[in-house]
Amino acid sequence: MAQAFDIFIRGDGIVGRTLALLLARQNLQVGLVTQPSATKPDVRAYSLNSASRDVLSSVRCWPDALHATPVMDMQVWGDDGGCVHFESPTPDGLTWIVDVPVLEAQLGDALRFQHNITQLDAPQAAHLTVICEGRNSHSRQDLQVETEVLPYQQTAVATRIRSSSPHGQKAMQWFAHPSSGLEILALLPLGGTRGDSFGVVWSLPPARAQELMAQSSESFTSALQEASHGVAGSFELISERATWPLQLAHVKQWTGIFADGGAWVLAGDAAHSIHPLAGLGLNLGIADALELAHVLETRLGTDYWRGVGDRYFLRRYERARKAGILPAWAACDGLQRLFDHPSASVQALRNWGMNSFDALAPLKQWTMHQAMR
Repeated sequence: MAQAFDIFIRGDGIVGRTLALLLARQNLQVGLVTQPSATKPDVRAYSLNSASRDVLSSVRCWPDALHATPVMDMQVWGDDGGCVHFESPTPDGLTWIVDVPVLEAQLGDALRFQHNITQLDAPQAAHLTVICEGRNSHSRQDLQVETEVLPYQQTAVATRIRSSSPHGQKAMQWFAHPSSGLEILALLPLGGTRGDSFGVVWSLPPARAQELMAQSSESFTSALQEASHGVAGSFELISERATWPLQLAHVKQWTGIFADGGAWVLAGDAAHSIHPLAGLGLNLGIADALELAHVLETRLGTDYWRGVGDRYFLRRYERARKAGILPAWAACDGLQRLFDHPSASVQALRNWGMNSFDALAPLKQWTMHQAMR
């Protein structure tokens, strides 16, 4: 039976929509499953690096200056006197804090102007199916793909706040280790260069997260100000709060063949998830989309005779992305476990390490460059 689509994408989040737009430029017939709109406002804000900005700009979906705030400074405090300060080496910024609903809306508008992208309510047959439905992907579960999951004893609490003073394009993060367990608080500047609001991502022991979710707005902001040591001023809660459990996960098999002969690949959170402490999660998903589009683009040259579901392309994509995400996995998991260790000697070592790292300008500059790209 003839396939109606060259490629069908299951999952229309940021990764799925970005991939659809990248593939549409190759004159491929792309199908995309649309999902019901969320009933609650989305409070998420993501840190996107310059590589992700380049990808989104190439499909004309980079948000305006009000909704993509450049971070010029970043300060990270340890749990016992350690501190690292990053300062942008360029006028562009270290990273950008992007308003998720605005970015999704721009991607949605761009999809409607692409004549070779068809949005449908249910999956259709295709030569290649890309599964990027998120960490709880039903399609991945149906395929019985082996997934290694290492749950952290932490829950993320996300919300938005307004501060009594402008953020000054500064992102801040605190590691703390009270008796209840590791806490990691990140304040991400929103609202443009002169904004006074922050996106909050607070990684907490599950019981502590549940306790904070049950508190009034006033009690919650009071706890938030205490955790941030008053550095960012006084706060006002301006959105609802959302939670999700944190884990490190990755699939053993990224690609395969359906019973009917069509090929499939995984991308985004359907293939991997990491701790949000470094703000790399969505960047890795966008990198998946870019790599797959790049691999398939070789069909326009020397590999013109291969189909989009050719195992040659699938193997190239899988090898490239496994190698590409390994450093991020190792770094994020290593930092989380280092700060989660309760030993006093380990605490002293990690805070000494932060201060020593801060004093090594060449190493700090190299680390910034890696994260920015």
